[in-house]
Amino acid sequence: MSAVLFEDLSVDSDFEIHILEAPLGAEITGLDLSQPISDMDFLRIHATHLDHHLLVFRGQRITPQHQIDFSRRFGQLQIHVLRNFQLSGHPEVLVVSNVLKDGKPAGLGDAGVFWHSDLSYKEKPSLGSLLHAQELPSKGGDTLFANMHLAYDTLPVALRRAVQGARAEHSYLARYEELRRHSPWRPALTPEQIHEVLPVTHPVVRVHPETGRRALFISEHFTTRILGLPDDESRELLRELFAHSVKPEHIYRHRWQPHDLLFWDNRSLMHLATGCPPEQRRTLYRTTIEGDRPY
Repeated sequence: MSAVLFEDLSVDSDFEIHILEAPLGAEITGLDLSQPISDMDFLRIHATHLDHHLLVFRGQRITPQHQIDFSRRFGQLQIHVLRNFQLSGHPEVLVVSNVLKDGKPAGLGDAGVFWHSDLSYKEKPSLGSLLHAQELPSKGGDTLFANMHLAYDTLPVALRRAVQGARAEHSYLARYEELRRHSPWRPALTPEQIHEVLPVTHPVVRVHPETGRRALFISEHFTTRILGLPDDESRELLRELFAHSVKPEHIYRHRWQPHDLLFWDNRSLMHLATGCPPEQRRTLYRTTIEGDRPY
């Protein structure tokens, strides 16, 4: 499905869309996601998401169930392997938080410290993720997004040839123990959890199933190696691809405002949490939509 099909849907919608002055993203105002959304408005939202890869919904005073219901309009939801950080009563919601309650973490406090696309380590990686601000720090806490379509489109000739037809391994465990050394609240995984996140392989360049656009599909967090290359060549190629992907001209920095809801396309973007001072409280709720097998 191409966004081009929906260009004429904007005339009857009450909400406004403002394209960001950035390599990606659009801001939507005047829409209350706690209320029913017409099919026409949903198509307009969908088309804008395909065109700009990241939607910023301002001022959304919604419940977790509202977020779940809106997310489900785009597809089946995925449950994160770290079930101890699920929101009570809402297993579809992953709590992203650095807050401690009774000496225990309220959520996953170090989510997003490396560039990544959510759940790229699954056979069916995420279509998109929605992140709703609950509690924001007064300093820091920005999120960066990198446009992987632009990254592919601007590849130097030698790199474009190198990735043609290449496949890479993705693993949830790639940096898990490294994160645990710095983040003691990250639990050790059980054998059952490890089996749930066995390594998978995906094309280095994937085709977006709805728009047909090509994008790089590798990340410093989950991509471990390029198949068929010696280890040293694989490491060097990944290093070059990572460095190219996150050039400043490919990046949008989101500065959170109260009650923001972000919806990004994991088939088109990578993201990174910039962090905040440990004494600054930060809590967000994430839902994740299942996508297709990359090709």
